[in-house]
Amino acid sequence: MTALPAAVLLALIPGTASAYPNPGLVTGAVVVHDPTMIRTSAGKYLLYATGGGLGHRTSSDRIAFSAGADAFGAKPGWWSGYATEAWAPDISYHGGKYLMYYAVSTFGSNKSAIGLAASSTGLPGSWSDYGIVFTSTTSSDYNAIDPNLFVDDDGKWWLSFGSWWTGLKMIRIEPSTGKQYAGDTKRYPLASRPTGTKAVEAPYIVKRGGYYYLFASYDTCCAGTSSTYKVKVGRSTSITGPYHDKNGVSMLNNGGTPVLESHGRYIGPGGQSIMKDADGDLIVYHYYDGQDNGTPKLGVNLLNWSTGWPVAY
Repeated sequence: MTALPAAVLLALIPGTASAYPNPGLVTGAVVVHDPTMIRTSAGKYLLYATGGGLGHRTSSDRIAFSAGADAFGAKPGWWSGYATEAWAPDISYHGGKYLMYYAVSTFGSNKSAIGLAASSTGLPGSWSDYGIVFTSTTSSDYNAIDPNLFVDDDGKWWLSFGSWWTGLKMIRIEPSTGKQYAGDTKRYPLASRPTGTKAVEAPYIVKRGGYYYLFASYDTCCAGTSSTYKVKVGRSTSITGPYHDKNGVSMLNNGGTPVLESHGRYIGPGGQSIMKDADGDLIVYHYYDGQDNGTPKLGVNLLNWSTGWPVAY
């Protein structure tokens, strides 16, 4: 994943599926779904992913990954009202501690809850659970899964989330509790697909060069080599939107500029998170390996922003 000159990157902006980059080299314990990754002050990479009590991987070089114990050795009792395992974690570091938002749900249902845990080390077994942050029910028009925390330049905290139904949403968070901010309980719409499939999920927001960028996964996940998952992005000058793609189409109306799509053996990339590292921004995601019976595996690529839009390479 060596940096490339801007002129080369311009030529790499995908026009066909074959132009998408292959994932960077990773080895070891790389079977994951919905990975989120952070680098500690000591230079270690901590990765958490969907499944069980939130599966853990670690690496010293971003290539060789080892499996560890789950984040939660004993699953919080309140999970049983929703599911038996947790999904789509989101790890970040604020105020001297690691925070991890996550979802508890069953596949295809929007009886769901977003939970929050904190740790001084980010390591398995060290997480204290803070309980429920936000929920949805079978009568809701949204789904409270796939959380992502964003802290803006003014110190305001925002949590985006969502899957299918009426799409991606955002709420404001109280920094002192990590729960919803009582002074603003609005549920802001970010992205939806009002016609055709409702398949948009897994929001992740970053700010680069004066714009907020909303990454999301589109189409069908979790079907092995039949998966049609892909990553798209839009941008806005406001954290709450509206977000538009490169062609000016609103993400509230099926918009989204492609970042990663299926190509060759790398099928259905998605469940993405974005991580800033020493050599640039990384997009961290899963894909289904067409040469390994559709096994879900870790993908990592660098992103270049020289065009004003993220280009994976």
